[in-house]
Amino acid sequence: MQTALKNLAKIFEGELKYDSLHKTIYATDASVYRKLPLAVAFPKSEEGIIQLIRFATKHEIGLIPRTAGTSLAGQCVGEGIIVDVSKYFTEIISFDPIAKTVTVQPGVVRDELNAYLKPHGLFFGPNTSTSNRCMIGGMVGNNSSGTTSIQYGVTREKVLQMETILSNGEKAIFTETSKEDFWFKLEELSLEASIYKNIFNLLEKKEVQKEIIDQFPKKEIHRRNTGYAVDTLLNATIFNGDKPFNMCTLLCGSEGTLAFTTAITLQLDALPPLHTVMLATHYDNLQNCLKDVVNVMKHNLHTCELMDDVILERTKKNTYYNSHRFFIKKSPKALLLLELKGDSEETLATEIAALEDTVNQSALSYHTAILKGDDVDKALALRKAGLGLLGNMVGDHKAVACIEDTAVALEDLPSYIEEFSAIMDKHKQKAVYYAHAGAGELHLRPILNLKTDEGVGYFRIITTEVAQLVKKYKGSFSGEHGDGIVRSEFIPFMVGEKNYELFKKIKKIFDPNNIFNPGKIVDAEKMDAALRTKVSSITPKIETKFNFKDSEGIVRLAEKCNGSGDCRKSADASGTMCPSYHATKNEKDTTRARANMLREVLYTNKAENKFDSEDLKKVFDLCISCKACATECPSNVDMATAKAEFLYQYRKSNGTSFSEKLFAKSTFYNRLAAKVPAITNALYRNTVIEKWIKNIGGIALERSLPSINLWKNKFSSTEKSNGKTVILFVDEFSKYLDGTITEDAVALLTRLGYTLKIVDTLDSARALISKGFLDEAKNEIDKNISFLKEFVDEITPLVGIEPSAILGFRDEFLRLATDENSAKQISNHTFLIEEFLANEMENGTITKEQFNKNKQSLKIHVHCHQKALSNQKVTFDILNFPENYRPTLIISGCCGMAGSFGYEKDHYETSMQIGELRLFPSVRKADMTTIIAANGTSCRHQIKDGTLRDALHPVTILRNALL
Repeated sequence: MQTALKNLAKIFEGELKYDSLHKTIYATDASVYRKLPLAVAFPKSEEGIIQLIRFATKHEIGLIPRTAGTSLAGQCVGEGIIVDVSKYFTEIISFDPIAKTVTVQPGVVRDELNAYLKPHGLFFGPNTSTSNRCMIGGMVGNNSSGTTSIQYGVTREKVLQMETILSNGEKAIFTETSKEDFWFKLEELSLEASIYKNIFNLLEKKEVQKEIIDQFPKKEIHRRNTGYAVDTLLNATIFNGDKPFNMCTLLCGSEGTLAFTTAITLQLDALPPLHTVMLATHYDNLQNCLKDVVNVMKHNLHTCELMDDVILERTKKNTYYNSHRFFIKKSPKALLLLELKGDSEETLATEIAALEDTVNQSALSYHTAILKGDDVDKALALRKAGLGLLGNMVGDHKAVACIEDTAVALEDLPSYIEEFSAIMDKHKQKAVYYAHAGAGELHLRPILNLKTDEGVGYFRIITTEVAQLVKKYKGSFSGEHGDGIVRSEFIPFMVGEKNYELFKKIKKIFDPNNIFNPGKIVDAEKMDAALRTKVSSITPKIETKFNFKDSEGIVRLAEKCNGSGDCRKSADASGTMCPSYHATKNEKDTTRARANMLREVLYTNKAENKFDSEDLKKVFDLCISCKACATECPSNVDMATAKAEFLYQYRKSNGTSFSEKLFAKSTFYNRLAAKVPAITNALYRNTVIEKWIKNIGGIALERSLPSINLWKNKFSSTEKSNGKTVILFVDEFSKYLDGTITEDAVALLTRLGYTLKIVDTLDSARALISKGFLDEAKNEIDKNISFLKEFVDEITPLVGIEPSAILGFRDEFLRLATDENSAKQISNHTFLIEEFLANEMENGTITKEQFNKNKQSLKIHVHCHQKALSNQKVTFDILNFPENYRPTLIISGCCGMAGSFGYEKDHYETSMQIGELRLFPSVRKADMTTIIAANGTSCRHQIKDGTLRDALHPVTILRNALL
């Protein structure tokens, strides 16, 4: 097969990968399953897909279609060729604002499509929790619904036309077909015509139609995705229904098992009403919450979502989402997010009053919070993070997706959940309850350990008993997540053996050679086969330099990644994660891929040094250690720290290059250079010597070298003391490269009345950590802790200038320090200078009268580590403090420099690509009177190299603003 794949790669219109790295990272999706594929294909054209179909037919292997890979049921894993269309099939092909339709390729991201449509007053309604990275092709494959289905319906109801390639390589366009045109189609000589003919022959029989109606879920359940949606075809005029025949209703939800889709035409909706409010009703128990669902759904809600206490507890442990809890009062067992929209404030006020009256009359909730503006978005973001937050459970017990997709009629929901809870109680198991209460679908998840025979046993038992319960209520076993591997085994029971045989015939009609996503929906394997981790496998105990006890070890840190793919959100989405993926659009460069590969290697590598893996080295190569994953990933999968540990361990077996030593020990070399700064800077500007330095250091020739700008530790005493003392941590960057900024910080603080104790003899160990020199880093950290523990306390805080240096006290110091207690005590009283100043401004110690009233516009770019470990608001607040200063935050992710990353010749291109995504364009748009503010030394360097603009540190700006 390797030879055949090699020959295919030579002619394939696209990229074909069959190396161990790509096969490993595509072996899983967001489900509990793992299947190692033969290869991963990235077709660039329809001809490329046809080539894959011919190859699969010849060699009798499967083609598994994939977009973002966020499927929860195992649809996107298989042992054939994974066909990833997310990289090249990403065009919006055509748009008709009059007809309110758009045609897209399957790799178009849902939120990006809606951003394109918004200026025209239109949008695509279905709104999944993964909307900032999920793609239209995947939504069609699963018939996705999301939070808005109670108002805007499901994907199947929006698909007008699908351009496909059939199993024989023939192209076919499926669209609405009148009764007359349908009969004409039957006369054609093609696989497409044969499909129409055979489908008609199957469904025209009255006994077949009756069996479908009798066995399928209740009609009022609009979230229904069990098996093939043959019931929707019965609505066609050819079967005496009232709608044109459209094969798209069958293809939607078919999980890529019938045809390969290349383009999709969607019916759009007008944008929702402008005015929005949300009521968050709080409940002491789940049953009261569910009873209230029936009451509140009598109103014209746009959202009715439930979150239980398990999810809410997860939010407390996530730095990013903890701030979104502002509206939660006490400790509810469950709450409902009820969203209303109106064309005017007056109309909306009437609806709010009516909804409040209903809630008050039922008296089932103990508190109602009313949210408006951005607070609504924050609450919805909290709900959308639910899936990822569940991955943040420490240890081997996880909230497992198996019965999380059941849907019942709304009036049946309280009784259904009561019986479901009884099943869980019978087995002495706990579950998670959240999501689409208003649609009769809760994402119910048992908390199981699938590494044990007992856990896998309950996996099957609970799924089987819940399937029986769903059948009792004539519900849908899959509402929106699909059948995949986890539920396909139960389809014969859910729809009856006769309908299941009908499904098998349909599969044969479309795909006689069984090449399209085999094993899904029909002829499925057992639900408890092909799990990610082998049952009874022992979790490897890996000795690490960093302390990973908060995750119970580095293996379980990797296992926290559940594949939800938050790291695949685009550069246009909010946040920073994941910069390298933003630039390359390669799955290899996501946090998910790094976690998957780390888990795989630590379990399977037979080498004495588990970290000695070239695949692991490759997958970490473009990780820029921005720290975004530590907070923006709902599961807190901190791959930046994992990368530093990997580099440390890998180096034990493979040694260290001069370039790595040069960057890791930059403090030592800068200290030498600072002894003769004028000579050093002259040499750096000599083209011959500069080139020589770059060549031996592995530095990109295009990159400028930083000048030595030494802090000389000369400052005057406080002019007028305010009685407060600050310990100013002058890190190695601020001392040797940004001495002028240090002078500005000292001048600013002293003129504002603070007494300073300056510490400028310590190394933050940032460069050592980033290059994995953890023994040396630990030594420096211990020096820091030993020296500072006698001085830093609540009254005398430690304040730092460079974010990557000072914020290490809150992060890696706690994992490496020998004296953990002192490290924690110091971290509790350590502040970025902007944090300190913002707090002092808020409490009135610093006043506006101390600054001039000159008008000044500013644009702010904030360091990644600050975004991850602190917040952007403090920098905005201090620059907004002078009366006539008008700052705006640049909506940017990482600048792309990331310490040494942007200097290295192998990474320079990616570094600049990251800068060009959002930061550079925003800086270039600013007129020359606008000050560019950036508090990171790397950020300022990157801005200079990328835009030729000088950026100033916020302390420089504030010093210049003093009276």
